[in-house]
Amino acid sequence: MSDPGPLVGEPLALDLVNTRNADGDHLTTPQDLRRWLDLEAARFPGVRNLAVSDADLAAVREVREHTARALECARRGEQPPQEALDALNRAQRAAPAITELAWDGGAVTAARRRDGSAADRLAAWLAEAAAELLTDPAVTTVRACEADDCVTLFLPAHPRRRWCAAARCGNRVRVARHYQRQKSTGEK
Repeated sequence: MSDPGPLVGEPLALDLVNTRNADGDHLTTPQDLRRWLDLEAARFPGVRNLAVSDADLAAVREVREHTARALECARRGEQPPQEALDALNRAQRAAPAITELAWDGGAVTAARRRDGSAADRLAAWLAEAAAELLTDPAVTTVRACEADDCVTLFLPAHPRRRWCAAARCGNRVRVARHYQRQKSTGEK
């Protein structure tokens, strides 16, 4: 199967963890990170113009690893490794968010902003998304795709959801089942 790229549209922390899946790692170069950030740009204003470096990639990959470790435990209702939680907290502290107030000529406006290097801002943004997911009671409903060759995680909106995406894994599983039924009836 050709690599369709990382699945997006889940909570941001899951999208980040899912950049490493059965097809491989979708964040191996700064260009890969740039492509993923473009997919996620609607969630993070200003990311489209951000130049991405090796330091940014390393920071994002570190947050991804700690998020994955914490999530694996939290989704089973177990205590995440303290090291993972500490790392996510450090990432957030490196570029704290403030709500910046301004006057636009007719009203007070508020915009969320982070200070720090690009790597620190990206890591903090993603660590904050991880914190939101890890503290959400729904974290225990996060599932792994049931397709044999898929490790993608998702937060099911419907309790009967079994695959990361019907067009990806759902169709492949149904086609494989159909093939097996045809093969077994043809052999008899």
